[in-house]
Amino acid sequence: MPRYSGAAAFFVLLIGFLSCEPVIFAQQPKVTATPGGESVVSPDKALSLAEQGHCQGNISTLKRAMTGQVPLETRKRAGIVGLRCSLALDDRDSTVDFIRLLHKQFARDPDVLFILVHAYSDLSTRTAQDLGRTAPESLAAHKLNAEALEMQGRWEPARLEYEGMIEKEPDAPGIHFLLGRLLLSQPDAGAGAVERAKQEFQKEVQIDPNNAGAQYVLGELARRDANWDEAISRFSLAAKLDSNFAEAYLGWGESLVAVKRYEDAIPPLRVAERLTPGNPAVHHALATALQRSGHMEEAEKEFAIHRSLDSAAPMAPAPEKPK
Repeated sequence: MPRYSGAAAFFVLLIGFLSCEPVIFAQQPKVTATPGGESVVSPDKALSLAEQGHCQGNISTLKRAMTGQVPLETRKRAGIVGLRCSLALDDRDSTVDFIRLLHKQFARDPDVLFILVHAYSDLSTRTAQDLGRTAPESLAAHKLNAEALEMQGRWEPARLEYEGMIEKEPDAPGIHFLLGRLLLSQPDAGAGAVERAKQEFQKEVQIDPNNAGAQYVLGELARRDANWDEAISRFSLAAKLDSNFAEAYLGWGESLVAVKRYEDAIPPLRVAERLTPGNPAVHHALATALQRSGHMEEAEKEFAIHRSLDSAAPMAPAPEKPK
């Protein structure tokens, strides 16, 4: 069984995973001290100084400008410049404040959204680097490493990483689920991959019965094998564990329809409809359950919604896999 790859391998993967340097850095001037130290200046003066790289001492003024009675364009400039300054100074509290204010005031502005994408990415990068520096051999660091490998399509090294974690901490919650998910996601994983993945999910629910994602995947595997009793049990449990898990409610309802328990299928399908009203599969399953249980008028409404959604988006994206 493979062992941990060590801190050096973690940093190599971290660099590869986070290799896209945020564009926001390219626009940051060199940070220097503000003339006059912490003296109070006007928003326009603070903006001018900060744009010249004099960030220290002007961040508070830029924050106040975003909440004060100043023109909208000035607030936008103050937010963007303040965000760049806070990142340059690694003032993460202020970075979060500027992100919040910009998102609240300019949620539909493409320039602001572009800046926010890179700000979030930058914070993620720095936090990952903190993890790598402070606890490179921790389970959390190796999970991040394995996720990076998965994102790069390096399935075999990722599998070895998960197996190394399991060898060291076999009862750690979440790791068997992640390994099982990888086995199901890996292209050309081989004939035994599904069965092995199923075993990993079963181990996961033994360790953590409240893992809704693992319960859901076990339900899907049971449905694939037409094992309806287990599918209904797994889906219903996943839905009870996570009341916002729309796909669990859908799987639960569809499995009940498959065994002709039409009246029983209506309540979970109603919840799935409320959670994902734009999913054609939900309306079709609900329409079928309503029709077969004698609710003809409601059934026709659902069939009409299904036809409308299906024609508008015939290639609807698959639901996101549980995380």
